[in-house]
Amino acid sequence: MRKELFNSDRLPASPGFWRSPLRGPWLTSVLGVVLLAGITLLFVTGLLSYAAYNPDLSPVNDQTPDKGRLGFYLFDWPTDPHWLYRLNQGLHVTVGIALIPVLLAKLWSVIPKLFALPPARSPAQALERLSLLLLVGGGLFEFITGVLNVQLEYLFPGSFYRLHFYGAWVFMAAFVLHVALCLPRTVRTLREQGVRAHLRRTSPTRSVGSAEPDEGTGLVSSRPAEPTLSRRGALGLVGGSSLLLLATTAGQNFDGPLRRTALFAPHGGQDPGSGPNGFQINKTAAGVGIEPADTGQAWRLTLSGPRGDLRLSREELLALPQHSAALPIACVEGWSTSDQWWRGVRLRDLAALAGYEGADKVPDVLVESLQRRGAFRSAALRHNQVRDFRSLLALRVNGEDLSPDHGYPARIIVPAAPGVLNTKWVARMTFGELG
Repeated sequence: MRKELFNSDRLPASPGFWRSPLRGPWLTSVLGVVLLAGITLLFVTGLLSYAAYNPDLSPVNDQTPDKGRLGFYLFDWPTDPHWLYRLNQGLHVTVGIALIPVLLAKLWSVIPKLFALPPARSPAQALERLSLLLLVGGGLFEFITGVLNVQLEYLFPGSFYRLHFYGAWVFMAAFVLHVALCLPRTVRTLREQGVRAHLRRTSPTRSVGSAEPDEGTGLVSSRPAEPTLSRRGALGLVGGSSLLLLATTAGQNFDGPLRRTALFAPHGGQDPGSGPNGFQINKTAAGVGIEPADTGQAWRLTLSGPRGDLRLSREELLALPQHSAALPIACVEGWSTSDQWWRGVRLRDLAALAGYEGADKVPDVLVESLQRRGAFRSAALRHNQVRDFRSLLALRVNGEDLSPDHGYPARIIVPAAPGVLNTKWVARMTFGELG
């Protein structure tokens, strides 16, 4: 009875259960090549995104303090070009979302292998099955947590940064192993398919066969159902779905009408409205617990350094030499603005007031916010960021005072830095060597 049940077509482990005529080495190979290029790009841009936080600079920036050797690649994040983080994170999120249909199609194309019995017929096959299981689990985990973060839905059992960081390394280990095991067969499959297609074009009367050879992959059904869609049609469907997601995501990196096409992108806590302050936000003043009295006449900025603490009102800051810089805001969720025209006091001038005179002596700085709740209430900036002539304690934007949700009475703006390091509602700046 058990043998009959095992051999029936009602169980996923049975070869006759999966009857789609579309599955086969060629479709899986094409999808695999697309994912090979796309996931490599995602991994590189993801590592760069983490490096942009300067996690080795200060514990307040480091979301994975126990990373150990996994942080071997970290380096001092530059300030040029000023759109570097905007480009990096825009690619990371936009390409990641556009790859979702390809990932799902790839998983669908190999699903018979997940249920194949016995689990392994050889050590090599056991290794491939293990890499496939880790690849599927890791891939779904990375894409799901990434999409939730993009949508500002923090439904994680811990820090998104930590989960996504370690998940990426597990996933990439399985990905590299899987590529090493399967790439030779993928190349052979695509080459042979190309030869077959060439023979059909050049020798239409010659029989080259229409059925796709299985090559021991276990993907080709032993008794396929009638096709309702060609393999090329399936690829067109997957590609069209990716283009649709691209069209409804990429607009978050542009202003004007294109931003309204970014249906899949996060849109922050509320509509920022129009006018000089009418560009996207994530955190609102009310959302982080800031009351109007906190930013009123009693507000003071405290500068801490070799000269002790110096407290400055907004009027005193406005009386200091004012400078302007055109810089974007770019966030980890993938959205960014075009260059906004910021005006305020250079960070290196504030360092001089705190006791660090001379451009070569400007140190790191720890910036603390008035916000009472939420992540990144404080952030550290490296000395190269503080010394850049475009790095400002901004008091105005696009010719108008900052709005409360954009950080009034004062906020940080630094070229090429992630949005969360451009601290809003600044209360204190402590200059000194941090790391």
